[in-house]
Amino acid sequence: MLDLKDLRCLSALARHKHFARAALECGISQPAFSMRIRRIEERLQISIVKRANRFQGLTEDGMMIMRHARSIMDEVEIFEQEFRSSKGDVSGSLKIGVIPTAAGYAATLLAALNRDHPNIVGRIESASSLAIQQGLEDGRYDAGLTYEDGTPRDLLQIEPLYEESYVLMVPEALAPRSEGTVTWAEAAELPLTLLDPSMQNRRILDQVFDLAGAAPRVIAETSGFASAIVMVVQGLAATVLPGVLSQSLGAIQGTVILPLTEPVVEKTVCLITGARETSLPTIEALRAVATRD
Repeated sequence: MLDLKDLRCLSALARHKHFARAALECGISQPAFSMRIRRIEERLQISIVKRANRFQGLTEDGMMIMRHARSIMDEVEIFEQEFRSSKGDVSGSLKIGVIPTAAGYAATLLAALNRDHPNIVGRIESASSLAIQQGLEDGRYDAGLTYEDGTPRDLLQIEPLYEESYVLMVPEALAPRSEGTVTWAEAAELPLTLLDPSMQNRRILDQVFDLAGAAPRVIAETSGFASAIVMVVQGLAATVLPGVLSQSLGAIQGTVILPLTEPVVEKTVCLITGARETSLPTIEALRAVATRD
């Protein structure tokens, strides 16, 4: 009979798509991990993994088993958390995939969650919108903060949180003015460091620059805002930040923050979770904090 360790091994393999990394997550050697997968196949008399020199994915039978395995593991986790919650203790881990633009908001959200539920340990991982959706599907994330645009409503529960607007963060020496606003066309003329094109934020910005009839002068691309902000502080380039992130950073010496206009753009950022009939108590606690007035 299969046990939970077998199911967790299958889940790790489906997420990592690599035997060695999956074995490392499960805390066993690769040969022992491979042997466990073989024993599952022998027990069920099916092939779970497409055999090749490298991992080529799960077979159709493997994917079917994986769907059942995730459902079973979800039910076990719900049982454990509800049992602890019945004693007044909502506890457990909570993995949240977050688009880079929402990193500041996510930190504030987890701080509020910790005040209400100090035994919930939250983990923030920066990822693209697509990676967050995939992570919710394969169990890598419990929840996500992402753009509402492009999020499938039939597969996920969506809670709108706030409207993301944009500001230009620019070195004082490069700033077109020290206060007021700046147009997207003016920003395009400056040396810019932006997120890389795989990020939805970058695709949004490219569309806005195009709408303004401007071609941005991009001199560097990054996977997160930390490098972009360092370049601004060092006087090398300007960058476009979401207003909520700019507010969480506060004033930074040697830089100027100017709201972007012509056009003024807003995008809805939301909390997304799996559309389960019964949610984990930790997820319900997060949702309550996120949607609290």
